[in-house]
Amino acid sequence: MFEIEDKVVYAMASLRFLSSCVECLGAVLMLYFGTAHKALQVNGALALVGPFVLVTVTFLGIAGMAGQVPWWKIGLIVVGVGCILTGARG
Repeated sequence: MFEIEDKVVYAMASLRFLSSCVECLGAVLMLYFGTAHKALQVNGALALVGPFVLVTVTFLGIAGMAGQVPWWKIGLIVVGVGCILTGARG
């Protein structure tokens, strides 16, 4: 179906699929528990998963591009991810 040349893309997509499954499970748990208090606890746990997946997938992408892109552009990507994580904190 898809013709993917780089195995890093499979790893990146697999992590995103896993992340989406965790998010769906979180939504089901919120409905199962049925209270705002428990839903907020589940949401807090999901908030830990998101940044981990973002950093991991970005790291895989950078590792896959390492020989093809100048180091200063890779540095810009790392700084951009750092800005996203800093902005999301508060």
